[in-house]
Amino acid sequence: MQVGSFALEDLTPKMVSVLLEAVPVKSILAKNDQKSRIQEGLPLEVKPLAGSVPESVWVEEGAVRYQVDLGGGQKTGAFLDQRENRIRMEGFWGDVALDVFGYHGVFALHLAKSFSKVVVVDSSAEALARARENALANGVSNLEAREANAFELLRQEQKKGAKYNLVVLDPPAFAKSKQDLERAYAAYKEVNLRALKLLPRGGILATASCSHHLTEPLFYEMLKDAAADAHQTVRVTEKRGQGWDHPVLLNVPETQYLKFALLEVC
Repeated sequence: MQVGSFALEDLTPKMVSVLLEAVPVKSILAKNDQKSRIQEGLPLEVKPLAGSVPESVWVEEGAVRYQVDLGGGQKTGAFLDQRENRIRMEGFWGDVALDVFGYHGVFALHLAKSFSKVVVVDSSAEALARARENALANGVSNLEAREANAFELLRQEQKKGAKYNLVVLDPPAFAKSKQDLERAYAAYKEVNLRALKLLPRGGILATASCSHHLTEPLFYEMLKDAAADAHQTVRVTEKRGQGWDHPVLLNVPETQYLKFALLEVC
């Protein structure tokens, strides 16, 4: 669990008590290392709140299973809001797929079931090591891990004339504040433009943004601009978002943050 506000900090013991009564959990870990806590005057800490917390756990998701580093992984380690979108990847097939900003390679694992080869890209060697471990655990031998800067790799692949049947873009939140929005819009447009240039006719771009400041209308405006600059005719086949267990509250606009689009090059 994570607590990000001063108002809830003192209620943590009560919340732990309610969780232990309501859910058959063996342990609870406080993953309170997000920088937003500093603004609330709260310490950054990762500590057990109940039971004996393991270093990692295995998660079963659709046709794959993957390991989650509870203490050291980013966020809560699993990015569960993308669960349904990752499982959706099992509905595609082809020769080669590319998973950019791949972290532990979970999108890639779903794709590897029906693609001849999947390339997963991340700037973290540690994350890619876990991706390789996950591939081994799933009996996947067609996953290639590349340590690279996503922007540079996409440009290099375009110069080489590389083509992929499907590209996944799941970048971090480029716009963490309103002040970042203009720069973030340009960054999102850049990676999507480069990805679209790697797709032939019929190719699929699965692209996301978890920046709530980049609203859904802005997200699709950015994709329109990227497609125009890539000189690609693109149709939206699906508009998706966060998982059902990440509810959107109409009076809290920040809760509608994840946009996920499936686009086909025509």
